[in-house]
Amino acid sequence: MKPAYEHVKFGEDCSVRVYHRRLPRIPFEWHHHPEYELTLTMNSHGKRYIGDSVKDYEAEDLVLVPPDLPHTWASNRSIEPSSPQVAIVIWFDGDWARRMADCCREYEPLRRLLRRAACGLAFEAPAGEWMRGRLDQLLSNAARERLSATLDILCALADAPGQPLASPSAFHQATTGPSGHEPERINRVLSMIDARFAEPLRLSELCAAASLSERTLTRYFVQHIGESVGRYIARVRIGHACRMLADTSLPVAVIAARSGFANVANFNRQFKAARQTTPAEYRRQFATAAPTGHDDAAPLTERSPSLERERKSSGEKKRRSGR
Repeated sequence: MKPAYEHVKFGEDCSVRVYHRRLPRIPFEWHHHPEYELTLTMNSHGKRYIGDSVKDYEAEDLVLVPPDLPHTWASNRSIEPSSPQVAIVIWFDGDWARRMADCCREYEPLRRLLRRAACGLAFEAPAGEWMRGRLDQLLSNAARERLSATLDILCALADAPGQPLASPSAFHQATTGPSGHEPERINRVLSMIDARFAEPLRLSELCAAASLSERTLTRYFVQHIGESVGRYIARVRIGHACRMLADTSLPVAVIAARSGFANVANFNRQFKAARQTTPAEYRRQFATAAPTGHDDAAPLTERSPSLERERKSSGEKKRRSGR
């Protein structure tokens, strides 16, 4: 399933974009964009799709989505039926956040937040409840007040407890390639893993690519990536399998082989341990959530025109194919 591209317009003289959406239900709109997105969802429960992560969510769901990671929420009913579902969305540019950290030491936490959110980050419930208390400032008519509230929120979230979401291979461009923020030797290893994850990879080969000893490479990986080499490779493989399960109708055995697993039994076991569901069930979750072409629900309030055009174009193509 190819995600739609959403063109985010910040408006004149604005560094961030804040949306206040109120809607009866949240339709499945699988999309991506090059900006970071912080979304607080209230009075809503359903499924949250962030890259290859599929989770149930409840009220005050607060998630930071990094650039070009496909995502959507999907919910058919509000927690309180008499009130609409609400999504508060903040879009901001990663380079802008880093420049703020470079210029003002007070905003150094922004850099830490972006590192933590490299694969998406779901914050624990207290963070969402705390952000809800800042909505007056965040939704102010004054752009400067919205900016000040956004910076305060982002810096506060830098150290807030949260759960990483997607696999490194879940991004729209399907690559774990060099990020530009790790040492060059680690980038060489990441590039090799990205190119050869479906093959047996020996630690000695990765060490040779980085010109490092096994002990040093292991230490660097934990320091800069946050996990061991083996764990990272496993996440890349599972992420690739998730993408193929959602995007293709290939048999599970073929997907397992193309994702670097020697046999289906091992694939099923590792997949369930990583995603708490079977590959077949994971595929069904995407299949049942995707639009059918007969969905007459209104699009998300104030959705960018580029995504709305994509939605209408997709519906028109499906109507034509049915003639």
